[in-house]
This record gives sequence, structure tokens and C-alpha cells, in this order.
Amino acid sequence: MAAINNSYLLGLFGVGTGSGGLPAAAPAPKPKTQPTAPWSLGDKEKPTQSDLLRSALSGRKLVNEDNAVLDVKGASSGDYRKIFALYQGLTMLEALATRASERGVGRLESEQLSRRFTSGMAEVKDFLTSAQFDGVRVVQGVSATQSQSTAAVARDNSKYLTGPIHDGALTDEVAAFQGDVRFGVTVKTMAGSRTVDIDLAEMGATPRTMDAVLQHINGKLEAAGVQTRIHRQMIEAEPRTVKAGDKTITLPAGPTRWGLTVSGTSVETISFTPAEARDSIQVVQGVGGKGGHEVLKFDPDGNPVAGSGESFWVEGRSGVSSLPDGVETVRASAAGPDGSMWIVADVSAGSSTQPIKGQADVVLMKLDSAGNVVVSRALGAASKASGYAIAVDADGRVAVAGSVVGALVPGEVGASATTADSFVTVFDADGREQWTQRRGARAEDEATAVSFGADGRIYVAGRARSAMPGALAVGGWDGYVQAFSESQVHSLAPITATATGAAQFGTAGDDNVQAMTVDGDNLYTAGIENGAFVLRHFRIGPTGAPELLGVRDLGSASGGEIAGLAVADGRLIVSGATRNGALNAGQIANAHAGGQDAFVATLSTDLAASGADRLTYYGGEGDDTAADVKVHEGKVWLTGISDRAIGAKMEDPSRGYLARLDVETGQVEWTQTWTAAEGQARPLALTVSSGGASVLDRLGLPQGEIDQSQSKALVDATAVRAGDRFYVQNPVTGRQTAVTIEAKDTLQSLARKIEMASGRHLKVTIKTDRDYLTGMDGDTRVTSGGVQRLSITSADGRAGAVLTPGEAGRDALAGLGLTPGFIGKTADDKMKTFGVDLSPLLNLSDADSSAKAKDQVQLAIKAMRDAYRALSPEASKPAITGQAPAYLQAQLANYQAALARLTG
Repeated sequence: MAAINNSYLLGLFGVGTGSGGLPAAAPAPKPKTQPTAPWSLGDKEKPTQSDLLRSALSGRKLVNEDNAVLDVKGASSGDYRKIFALYQGLTMLEALATRASERGVGRLESEQLSRRFTSGMAEVKDFLTSAQFDGVRVVQGVSATQSQSTAAVARDNSKYLTGPIHDGALTDEVAAFQGDVRFGVTVKTMAGSRTVDIDLAEMGATPRTMDAVLQHINGKLEAAGVQTRIHRQMIEAEPRTVKAGDKTITLPAGPTRWGLTVSGTSVETISFTPAEARDSIQVVQGVGGKGGHEVLKFDPDGNPVAGSGESFWVEGRSGVSSLPDGVETVRASAAGPDGSMWIVADVSAGSSTQPIKGQADVVLMKLDSAGNVVVSRALGAASKASGYAIAVDADGRVAVAGSVVGALVPGEVGASATTADSFVTVFDADGREQWTQRRGARAEDEATAVSFGADGRIYVAGRARSAMPGALAVGGWDGYVQAFSESQVHSLAPITATATGAAQFGTAGDDNVQAMTVDGDNLYTAGIENGAFVLRHFRIGPTGAPELLGVRDLGSASGGEIAGLAVADGRLIVSGATRNGALNAGQIANAHAGGQDAFVATLSTDLAASGADRLTYYGGEGDDTAADVKVHEGKVWLTGISDRAIGAKMEDPSRGYLARLDVETGQVEWTQTWTAAEGQARPLALTVSSGGASVLDRLGLPQGEIDQSQSKALVDATAVRAGDRFYVQNPVTGRQTAVTIEAKDTLQSLARKIEMASGRHLKVTIKTDRDYLTGMDGDTRVTSGGVQRLSITSADGRAGAVLTPGEAGRDALAGLGLTPGFIGKTADDKMKTFGVDLSPLLNLSDADSSAKAKDQVQLAIKAMRDAYRALSPEASKPAITGQAPAYLQAQLANYQAALARLTG
């Protein structure tokens, strides 16, 4: 019988024999099912970093489907072409970011890389918006089963929480309650208003402990038929850290501290009025080296004591509060009624409930007399904005001015993505925006001063590098003044503003305006022109156009700046800081002490030199700054950094100062200096409030009405502006529907719009965050706060939908804190989803930003590789799992037995 070759038999079962038998048959090559991916090319075929960079900077499109090479045709050819095109564009973005992060890159090349990266990001966004995929879903953003807005709207809150006013046992007498403590609690209802007078002297010999005083106050309120009550709250002490040389030492938590809670009702509006009040001064300052900011309150004519847990207290200080995280600087502030203050802050990051749309924005904040932020309004710039000036009118309206890069008002024409323009925004007394105007020269310009005029117009001053609309350029940077008139068709119609007059002035060199004031039909500016302090006097014409009447040169600025300008008692008062000890500003009352000193000059309002002119210098032998100056009742208040060593670095220790001067005599009537965390105190702005200081400061209670119901309009509570929008793509029809923000939109109305735009594929609800625990009142938990946010999921049994950002300059998703991308159930979705999550804030402005941009682009590149693998036919085949049937197991056992016999 013929012998059977074992190799042949084993080959039938796919088993080789090794070297002793015939070689196993070579497997037939598998047919190619996917085109070769560009990342799978050989080293010789792959473009180098230099090739990618050269191509990116050539000006050609980064994302181009025509350049995608497919060596296999198939049903998904269109998808592969799009994925390869995106990969190509993303690798060039990566090359730009890599080069930007390298050492030795010059300024001009850095700017070129940054511009190309920004335009390339826009290409990727536009491509993703229009591209239609068949086998996979590729979206801009992320893929998630749920999306929740970080922007939130505050719920109505009938509780007001103070800071700590007492530490120690409840049986101890409270220092804040000692002495003459008298104030009124005014309660307003639908039936009218009534005032309940509180006088702790009525307690007689009863020790003024926390519980005894609150029992007395609440007894008076109850007797008057008032439902509002004041309770105590426990504030847990936290460990503190201090630095001793290079070491950081953690100190144990201090004693338990106690504050007050005003618990109102929805039918009562509460306000507090002191029996006696004095002027208060608030100073905004930067502290330490970590970017913190504080507001210090001073009561110079009172006798305040250090509050519970206060650090770095100095005589005359009656309180301190912190500004929210994300504040970069504060350049201007103004006093409001009831001891409140308005500030204009530059922020690089929004708060936990108010994200910003761009890289930096301007936020208008109102702080009550107790230092709590009660209003926060983001300008809503799409890219960058800076705030330089603020003014408050007699009717309570607030004007803010500064500069903006990129879009501001949705749909505006001429907004530059790279060049700064001036802007001015007017808000009503409650902080609701009334109108915004953006005016710009062809080159850079910025608004640095703003005032309300007696004629009802708003006046803006600043500097420009070319001609402002309606004016002629002089040369270099010029100063300018611009007037705006308001109009309203009827009382319910929106207010519109129109530019009505402009003047541009200066020298052939660089000039600016650093301060401005309006007195009747007289307008004054102060700035630096070709290196000298220069004052200008204008007469305001019938149309608002300023007519120049006089100019006065005060002499070389010597590296200094103007800090303030005001008219008081028929005199023009100008202030600032300089190294020039011989300014042309009249008789010197106090001489220059050395280094840079603050100065105050009082001059004739016609700018003519006279024997009544006075000049006062303030400072020490080192460098003193004048961060801000205010004139109040004929007295001048200054704040800044005090007597710093000449040549000191930014990180070196610094002390703040506050001083009151009599400019006629040069007398320093009141002064105080202080330090702050890490030895660094940097005063930035100040306000003087008539009647802003009182016994209420000791109790942590504000003057005036407590606002229990803030605006629910999204344009007030978030950074979005009317006209901003985003798109919702219906997964069935593929159609994109715009969701546009309107002035009256709330979370509720926006939720309905999103559901309708998605074709009911999305379910949008309003999620209410729980109140947070703030302390204990006896055995009762004290809570406060609570905000509402949007929560988006796919509707029951529906596929979900895609959220796409709006156009550059009017994207609402960023202002709402919603991430673009697919929202729906992905686990059981036949079509896999991949997100290209490139934040619109990515940029190459510095090394850290370039590194962050590179990391995000690399993640997007990985998403393209994952999408490619998902298109593989093998990826769609179900995996074989589980136990084989019995007949197959029996056959396999027979084959194995036969094989064992054949192989011996």
C-alpha cells in the first residue's frame, strides 16, 4: 500500500511539519480592503517636519481632499479621502506648534506661525462643519452621552451671608456688638414699607453675646410683623500656610468663627440703613505672586478694629474681601450709591458659572458695601478685550471703555481678528447692557477714558495709530476724543448710540490720553505727548464735537504717568507720578523726595498759568506710584506702591499706601501703608463713597437693598450676546438648524429651541444644583446658593444630535460652556463617533500655549487613525465568542486523534 505523506495530511489541517517534512504551502495574499494610510508610508515617502512646515506656510489650503491619495477604491472612498485630508491638515498644525515651541524663534517668525495656526484652525473647523461622512461620524468637539453647560443662572435667593464677625465660644461677648450699634431694617412688601429701628443699647446690662443680640433683633422684627430673621452661622476654620524663608509651614486651624445669615422671604425686600455714616475708601489691590486680588475698605474718620481672622490689618481698615479667581487686573473703579463700588476687571478665565468666550474678556462687577460681588457682567468678546476706564452717571448708569481684538457685537462689519479697536458699553443701574459701540482706526486704537456729559452724551478718549472715523491723523500714536449721542424710539424700544463728533490731536511722535473729565460744556484731557505731560481744554459744541480752546505743557513726564483728572471748587486737579521734580505746575508745596514720586497739581480751568497754581509731591526716597487718584470734597485721595527700592523687580516685596492730601497747603492729612501675602501689595484702583462707612461694616451687613432676584436673561447672566448662535444637526435628515440667542432668552426658552432644532432627538432639561452648606445655626444646617444649568441627553429611543459652534465671533457654545460634538448613546450605535476636540482658544502666543496646542492637535490626529480603523471591514464583523457546538467539538477530537497516530 502506498505511503501517505504526513505533510500533506497535516497541511489539510493547517499544520506544518517543521524541517523534517515538505514545506507548508504559502498562504494566498489577502485582498487589500483599505487604502494605505498616510501614517503607514515608508520613511522615504513620509514628509519630514521641514516639509510639513514649509507646506503649511506656503499659503495653500491645509485641508484639501484633492491631495488625498487612495490606492484602493470602495464604498467608503469618500470617508477615507476626508480622513486623510484632515490628517494632512492636522499634521501641518502640529508642525506649526512644534516650531513655535522651539528656542531661537524670532518675533516676526513667531507672528507668522501664530497667524497661520489660527487660519489653519479655522480651516479645520469649516471642513468639519460641511463634511458629510457615510461610515463613521466625525464631529468637531467630543462624543458624549450627556452635555451640561458650565454657564449657570442663579436661582432666586432669599438668604444673605456675611463674612465672619466673631471667633470663639458662643457664650463670649462679641466685639463687633460693643459700643454704639444702631441701624434700621427697612422691609418693603406689596402693602408698603416699614422700618424697624435696632439699638443694642436697649439690651441694657445683658451681655452682648451672639445669641442674646440675635434674640433681641429678631424679637424687634417679630413685634413689627416682619417675617425676615437674622441667624448665626458657623464658618469652619481652615489650616493656614505661611512662608519662613524657603520653607512653607502649615499652621493649625484657628478657633470656630461665626457670621450672620439674613433669611428673608419672597414677599419681603430688605434693606439696611445705618443711624450714622462716614465716608469710606475702597482700594482694589493685587496680592502675592499667584494672581490674587482683594478689596480693602478703610474708615479713616472712624475707629475700626480688626475683623475676625483678618491678616495684615492696619489702623483705619474696616474690612477686606477677595475678588473671584481668574481676575488678571483691575484698572478702574467708580463709586455707586449706598457705599457700593463698580470695577472693570480683565479676566483670563471666567468663574465657575460664567465662562468667557475667548482668551481674555472684560467683566463689570458691582460690590456692595460689605465687599460681596452682587453683579457680574461679562462683555462677551470672542477673542480678547481689555478694560481701561469706567464712569457712573447720576442716574446710576455705568459706562465701560477699553479695547477689543476680534468680534464683539455679532454680525458687526469690519472687526479685525488681530488689530485692537476701541469700545464703549453702557449698562443700566442694575448692570444690564443698554448699548455697545465699537469704533476703530485702520491701525490699532484703544479707549482709555470715559465720562458722562451734562448734555446727555457719553464721551470717550484714547489713543490711535491712524485716523479715527471722522478725524485726521497727526503722526505716530495720537490722542482722540469721541462723542456718542443716544436715541430711543419709545420707552420700551432699545437705546441706540451714534457717534456725533470726534477730534484727533498730538504731535509727530507718540501721544495718548490717560485721563479725561467733563465739567458742563468743558472737556479736559491729560496725557503724554512726545514725552511730556500735556493738558488740553475743549469746548463741547452743539453736536458734541470738541473744539480745542487751550493747551498746557507741564514738562517732561520722565517715565511717569497721569493717574487722575477732575474739576473741583472751580479748579482743575491733575495727578500722577513722575521722576521730574520741577514740573511746570505752579508753586511747590511739598518738594520731590527722590526716585519716582506721586504728584498732585491744582491749576486754573482755562489752563493759563497763575499765582494760585500749586504742586504737591508725595513719596519717599525710593519709587512711589500713583495707581489711582480721586478728588472728594476738595481733598485728594491717592493710592499706589510706597517707597520701593529703585530698580526693584516685580517679584520683590512691595507695600501699598493710601493718603489724603490738601493740595493747597501740601499737608498730608491722613496716610497708611501696609503689606499683604508674600510681602506683596500692589494697589490698582480706589473709590471714595459718601456715607459708605458705618457700624454695619462691623456686622458684615451691606447698606441698601439686598437683591434677592437676579436677572435670568442669558445675555445678563452669561457671556453670550444677542445674535450669538450655534447649530444643531438632525441625525436623520443631516440638516443643520441655527439656534440664535435673543435678548430675552432664558435657560427655559433656550432648552425649547435646542429640542426643536434637533427634531426632538435631544432632550434638554434644567438641572438645579443643590444648595451648598455654609454652616450651622445650632442644630440647623444653613445653606445658600444654588444655580441652574442646561443638561442635554438624547431623547428616549432617539439617536441624539450634533452641536456645532457658530461662526467666528458669534459662537454661543463657548459663552454657555457647552462642548461641541455628538450627544447621544454611542454604545449601541452602529455608526461610531470620533471627535476632533480642538478648543477655539488654542494659540501659539508663548511656549506653554504652543505646547498645549500641540498636545490637543496630537489627540485629534489619533482620532483620525481611530476613525480609519473603524472603517475596516474586519472592524464591522462580529467577534466569534462562546462555546463551539457539540458536533464540531467531536470532529475536532477525531482530527486530533488521527494526527496523533500519524505523527507517532
